[in-house]
Amino acid sequence: MLSCSSENRMSRCTLPNDCSSYYIFLFVSILLITTSTACSDGTCQFMESCSAATDCGPGLYCGNCPVIDKNQPICTRGQANIPTSFISSLPFNKYTWLMTHNSFSIVDAPILTGTQRITFYNQEDTVTNQLRNGVRGLMLDMYDFENDIWLCHSFRGQCFNFTAFQPAINTLREVEAFLTQNPTEIVTIIIEDYVHTTKGLTKLFANAGLDKYWFPVSKMPKKGADWPTITKMVQENYRLLVFTSDSSKEVGEGIAYQWRYILENEPGDGGVIQGSCPNRKESKPLNSKSASLILQNYFPTMPVEAEACKEHSAPLANLVGTCYKSAGNVMANFLAVNYYMRSDGGGVFDAVDQMNGRTLCGCSTVTACQAGAPVGVCKNISPSNTTPATNTGGSFSGSVQLSGSAPTFHISNFMIFYLCSMFIFPL
Repeated sequence: MLSCSSENRMSRCTLPNDCSSYYIFLFVSILLITTSTACSDGTCQFMESCSAATDCGPGLYCGNCPVIDKNQPICTRGQANIPTSFISSLPFNKYTWLMTHNSFSIVDAPILTGTQRITFYNQEDTVTNQLRNGVRGLMLDMYDFENDIWLCHSFRGQCFNFTAFQPAINTLREVEAFLTQNPTEIVTIIIEDYVHTTKGLTKLFANAGLDKYWFPVSKMPKKGADWPTITKMVQENYRLLVFTSDSSKEVGEGIAYQWRYILENEPGDGGVIQGSCPNRKESKPLNSKSASLILQNYFPTMPVEAEACKEHSAPLANLVGTCYKSAGNVMANFLAVNYYMRSDGGGVFDAVDQMNGRTLCGCSTVTACQAGAPVGVCKNISPSNTTPATNTGGSFSGSVQLSGSAPTFHISNFMIFYLCSMFIFPL
């Protein structure tokens, strides 16, 4: 064993039995042990340290959350568990689904108008990728623009070159492709509707090939009754639910008026105040029995990529419980968020798992549910078993690596806030 005697501790030891050799040996040994035990090449599990996107296993990406001093990258959840892969026979309104707020407002989305875009951004990957990662609800703002219907994040009911993203049919064709490729999946679209073209939305959805999946408004439950079971909706191919903010479209085009069927909390900053879950002004109170679907908005008025991982940690879980109580101990059916993949570990995916677990089987997470078992009889689940293991059985293989990029044109929060206050930017 290498050592230094008490007589030479204060002086330089001589080789080969000196202190420096001992510490070099110790350092190399630790380095070899660390290197041999570190995970890589897709073997890293949930919450384990990582250094590259390829380190983490299926359904995970390598990310961190510096805003809460979590600088070390870890394998973070990037995909949802599809609840119907655990319990599949219940009415649609018994499940909770992940929804993206302004699903189309994507960082680094191509500019198609020739004018630099000046608006908020809310997501980081394509709608196709959102769906593959388990998102089942899309919020889309539709406007008349350029003799067509476009997706815009704009103000005063008008789309401009600098607020436009793309023709809505492009995104709807992504939805059509996903539903065709996944014949047991159901998607919900909520439209913030500024379209005034006669039968504009009817033609749009037909041209996108989505009319074949349309859930008829005449068959939607009234007065808070249960929706059909997932099994029946799939059998009848009623796999697309569409709601509009324009009440006239229900009679004129057969598109369901959102607040006749959905109860909703306040969006924006009013919906992220801890201990409070007020209803949106257009919506009836959350504990109303007039509708059987509940939408929980959980996003601030001004979306900030770097803050999303903080928002999707403990504060989210707390507000889910608050809104549950405000709704008369009924869980929300949709959880709408910005930057859905960002978190300090489990994020919105863990929240949705917990919401479904409580409703579907009385367990702490949906992955503990057992089909056919009594309520409250749960499997023992470790954290590593809560993430999708493969892209079969209800989970999908979309890319979960964050872009890490920002819009090519930077506009200060103050300027965006000014635009909001002056022109009433919609959320």
